[in-house]
Amino acid sequence: MSLNFPNASRNYDSKRSRVQFWGYDGPIEISFFVGTDVLQKLGRLSLEATDLETHVLGVFDAAREHIHRVAGKVYGRGRGNEYVHCLAATDF
Repeated sequence: MSLNFPNASRNYDSKRSRVQFWGYDGPIEISFFVGTDVLQKLGRLSLEATDLETHVLGVFDAAREHIHRVAGKVYGRGRGNEYVHCLAATDF
């Protein structure tokens, strides 16, 4: 399993309070989600920010390397053929 993150894209889902990002294992795209609860744990996230989307994505970007390392560990646990992973606070 050689997971990498060549695509810096990420998307904030305000309805589910989470950020989606993508990793690749060869040609296979793997979706990951990290909730705002995790981002609060990782950085200075204020859910009262005026521009919440920009703020949440900024916190994600600041912790991106750490989040990618955790995503790699979660993916590497070999949860079958799952192509979607939700990173929990306990993963960090």
